[in-house]
Amino acid sequence: MLVRRLLHFLAICLISLSVSAREALFTRDWRFHLGDVATAETPDFDDVSWRNLDLPHDWSIEGEFSPGHASGTGFLPGGTGWYRKTFKLPEDSAGKRVFLRFEGVYRNSTVWINGKLLGERPHGYIDFEYDLTPHLNQPGADNTVAVKVAREEVADSRWYPGTGIYRDVWLTVLDPVHVTRHGVFLTTPAVTDDIAEVNSTCEVVNQSAETAEVTVSAEVRTADGMVVSAARTTRSLAAGASWQYPLYHPVPNPRRWDVDVPYLYQVMHRVSVGDQVVDEVVTPLGIRTFRFDADKGFFLNGRPLLIKGVCNHHDAGNLGAAVPRAVLERRLRILKEMGANAIRCSHNPMEDHLYQLCDELGFLMMDEAFDEWEIGKRKWVKGRNHGHADRFGYSEDFEEWAVRDAAAMARRARKHPSVILYSIGNEIDYPTDPYVHPRSRKVEIFQDDPSQPSMTRLAAVAPALIAAVKSEDPTRPVTMALSNATAANAIGLADMLDVAGYNYQEQAYQADHAAFPGRVIYGSENGDDPRAWRAVTHNDFISAQFLWTGFDFLGEAGEWPEHGSRAGMFDTAGWPKRDALLRSALWSEKPFLRLGFQPRRGGSWRSHWNPMPGGDRPVRVVAYSNLPKVSLSLNGRDLGAVETQDGVATWEVPWEAGKLEASAADDEGKRHVDAIETTGAPVALRVTPDRSNLTADGRDAVHLTVELVDSDGRRVPDDDREVSVTCESPLHLAALESGDLRDNSRPKAPARRTRDGRLLAILQARGNVAGKGVVKAEAEGLPSVQVSLSLEP
Repeated sequence: MLVRRLLHFLAICLISLSVSAREALFTRDWRFHLGDVATAETPDFDDVSWRNLDLPHDWSIEGEFSPGHASGTGFLPGGTGWYRKTFKLPEDSAGKRVFLRFEGVYRNSTVWINGKLLGERPHGYIDFEYDLTPHLNQPGADNTVAVKVAREEVADSRWYPGTGIYRDVWLTVLDPVHVTRHGVFLTTPAVTDDIAEVNSTCEVVNQSAETAEVTVSAEVRTADGMVVSAARTTRSLAAGASWQYPLYHPVPNPRRWDVDVPYLYQVMHRVSVGDQVVDEVVTPLGIRTFRFDADKGFFLNGRPLLIKGVCNHHDAGNLGAAVPRAVLERRLRILKEMGANAIRCSHNPMEDHLYQLCDELGFLMMDEAFDEWEIGKRKWVKGRNHGHADRFGYSEDFEEWAVRDAAAMARRARKHPSVILYSIGNEIDYPTDPYVHPRSRKVEIFQDDPSQPSMTRLAAVAPALIAAVKSEDPTRPVTMALSNATAANAIGLADMLDVAGYNYQEQAYQADHAAFPGRVIYGSENGDDPRAWRAVTHNDFISAQFLWTGFDFLGEAGEWPEHGSRAGMFDTAGWPKRDALLRSALWSEKPFLRLGFQPRRGGSWRSHWNPMPGGDRPVRVVAYSNLPKVSLSLNGRDLGAVETQDGVATWEVPWEAGKLEASAADDEGKRHVDAIETTGAPVALRVTPDRSNLTADGRDAVHLTVELVDSDGRRVPDDDREVSVTCESPLHLAALESGDLRDNSRPKAPARRTRDGRLLAILQARGNVAGKGVVKAEAEGLPSVQVSLSLEP
């Protein structure tokens, strides 16, 4: 016990030294207890026996899959939990204002500081902030923050939400005169090759007791730090008042932010009182213009662009909802390689890292606030679209919180050049879930019930949400992902939107374009059938498609033992499925060719050439390619050339062991080749990290692909076996992922069965200890393999 108390004291000391930047991470050395505890909000509560951990933290993913939990949320548990953290502020914080910001807590969070209630936030995906200042002890004395998270109703979502403080927390120590949270807003209303008209507003608040003469200056800097524009303004600010200080920044010869070259400037705002600088804020600036045209589609920087988007939920398989930045980056790069250029946040605001990465990598974004409004949708407890469903969820809090939450979404996202759309709801108009209307499209699996609420109510609710978004950002269009356009048209809802998103309603594009001149229509959620993409490419007025989904995800599971949805282009490990290859053939601007086969028509697609049951019968060989004609050979024998249609070429081929090879020529005559071969039995493990070093900050992550390989080094896809992965400190295993949504072993287990001959191991640094870390992979009957990774300061 004495040792644990000493370690706790040292952690507090370290925390007190870390509060130096304007906004400092506040994620180290929290205490956690699963279960409700009386008086845990009080400062003198003894939490020494509680678990010590770093945030972000999702406790649901640490549990067990069980058919006793809800299918809709991935058969994982919820519950109530407590977090506590004791910290000291340095002496120079005297007279300062201290704020605590949470990027997201799922759900129903209640926060105290030193036993004083700060507030509650039911929405699990919205960032929020509390002013700790009135309740803090003197610098150098202990302060204790306590957070209660309550999620007893596990069927509270249509997908896996996670539970806990699953996103970052930030502590900000500021002068009484300072820039407010997300207070800088940049716009680029006019851009030419010669000059960009950049405007900024910087909201400053005076929380001192006296009027202050406040000067706000700003510099626009290139990526390498050169100042290309500077401006300043001064205004007296009364005690307790705030003001949005306007500045104009002409930038000569601007470099555009684009999906291909996402160039970012930086804008440094400085706030001074007299001759003393009291605050500084750096904001990314992507100089770009965009517009939607009802007849000609979408334009970015004046050129037409087809939006090739995917919808994504926030989890990452066995990592759960607490997803490191490096994992998000890997996933985005995978999508970029496929040809995607846009992300829809389904169906909630995401963590800060995702917006930053989309800025940096060149993705357009649709942010989204809600999946339900006043009345809850069906959250499946057993089964999916049949069985038993509850309706508990955010709807319980919508009336009190929705306007604030919609505004908060826009205020945080508006600084990101990647964001082009704000959605105030996903399929709120879904027929019978819960609203009904005589003009609704029919959904066979659900019957109208006259006792259900009328959909006309949506037209009364939407204006307040639209106004809330516009109050923070009037420059970007507001949209909804409509699933029931006939009813949305009848009640006037679609006409309230700047642009109208249609989910799975390609058949309505032509008629609604003719019936509603001036309406911008795009695909806000779509299936992967090539005909849905043709509805974009063959209609100038349709600019976008957002596929459901980029990656498989937890929840929306259906029947046990399936604990997730297989809707993704990629599985939860990030490995491509057939739909990803088809999409690459349709979307990629680089030559693309991939080969596989089906044992019989309608059978499962395989990316290998190993024998299958009934192997003496012909198989359907499929090549996915954006090249016009593909040739096929088997063991050197020419099997003919086939022209691709919608990215696909097919052959009927008798199976024969050996090498199946496809080749195709691009426009310049260069030949591209892909081959699959019959492998031998596995004789070894191969471990391949995506990089050999990671930052020793306790947050960075590295991905290791673990494969079963034969004597020629080829992955063996049909002899799966359990693989265990262990690490030496300072590394730790964050998750093992096979992409198998029917593998219901504990998500955080250190061993897992391969799928198609491979596993993905995700490792992180533990703490901030630099040095070498060793990873060991083992499987029965195969030699173990060790890999060394460098952890750098």
